[in-house]
Amino acid sequence: MKLLMVSATFPYPPTRGGTQVRTFNLLRSLQAHEVTLVTQVDDSIPAADLEALSQYVHLLKVFPKPQGAGRGGVIGKGVRFGRFLLQGTPPSVSANFSPAMLKWIEDLVAREVFDALTAEHCVNECYVSPLVQARVPKRVVNIHSSVYGTCLQQLASGTAEKPGRDRLNLSLLKRYEQQYCQKFTDLVVTTPDDAQQMRELCPQRPVHVVTNGVDLAMFPLRQADPGGRHLVFIGAMDNLPNIDAATFLAREIFPHVRQHYPLAKLSLVGSRPTAEVQALKALPGVEVTGRVPSMVDFLHLGTVCVIPMRAGYGIKNKTLEAMAAGIPVVASDRGLEGLTVDGDGVPLRALRANTVDEYVTAIQQLFEKPECRATLSANARTMIEADFTWQQAGQTYSQVLAG
Repeated sequence: MKLLMVSATFPYPPTRGGTQVRTFNLLRSLQAHEVTLVTQVDDSIPAADLEALSQYVHLLKVFPKPQGAGRGGVIGKGVRFGRFLLQGTPPSVSANFSPAMLKWIEDLVAREVFDALTAEHCVNECYVSPLVQARVPKRVVNIHSSVYGTCLQQLASGTAEKPGRDRLNLSLLKRYEQQYCQKFTDLVVTTPDDAQQMRELCPQRPVHVVTNGVDLAMFPLRQADPGGRHLVFIGAMDNLPNIDAATFLAREIFPHVRQHYPLAKLSLVGSRPTAEVQALKALPGVEVTGRVPSMVDFLHLGTVCVIPMRAGYGIKNKTLEAMAAGIPVVASDRGLEGLTVDGDGVPLRALRANTVDEYVTAIQQLFEKPECRATLSANARTMIEADFTWQQAGQTYSQVLAG
């Protein structure tokens, strides 16, 4: 197939965050096809990364990332909200829009025939103009995370950064999602729950589940249980759901763990920690690492991985990676979204917790019972190998594009 992939997020290296990881690994799975990738870069992207990514595609075309310059303060916010209200496009999408990139895409599809187009994340829908729709018969949006669903969930869970603003935006985001989905022939999401929501929002379009996965070579199963009293949380530390989870873990859960285990340690592992996350290292027993050379090394050295997500949409790479590495997981319903880890006839693959007391009880159980840690480690790894590799996800994605 001849494919056109559009991603405003530069998808390399595949260790920078959830969008990059998913986009890169699905792109890598499509190497048997002729792929043109159109993306954006800024000054933080080294030439070596451009060269490395170009090895995976037939053609790599890059544009400067828009600066997003706009009027600040209350007036600027009012202007952006007014545009959203009148034009129907959220500021987060408008900020990534490059007229030069759209023109290049339109010129390309006008002179070349493509079998399919993929918009990697819904913010790229702005590059699927009427001309592009007319020229490319198969158009797939890989939603990654629903903007409406994320906003709705954050308001419901009390984790919205600006709840007043989000309540104003909610109906507009719903309208926007329903409208942009009409541009595409197929919608792709990461979990069955996401699929159900998108079918309700856009019943006219087929919805496909393409899970996230793990590169098993990058996340090998650890060879030994280190024991100890060491908790680990992983993720990009400038991501709002991760900031909330890290803060909840360090300030509300971990102090209760330390009451039982005064020498317990908590490592918050991930790049770009914000000032709010950096402040957590002042708490007894808490370490904020920043970017580390190898995430899997921290997972192998931890006793338990705690994933207390209260926000964030779709399947969580951090959960899959921890399970692949063999560290037992304690996680919320949100952290375990899209995974079957317990219940009748299901081998226990993780411990579920949603309140402080539930987290503390689950952590105590795993600290005290090495046999329970071993059971979770083995069962979780087996599940990842069977159902959650990038190779499997890529095969499903190829089938969607070819269908």
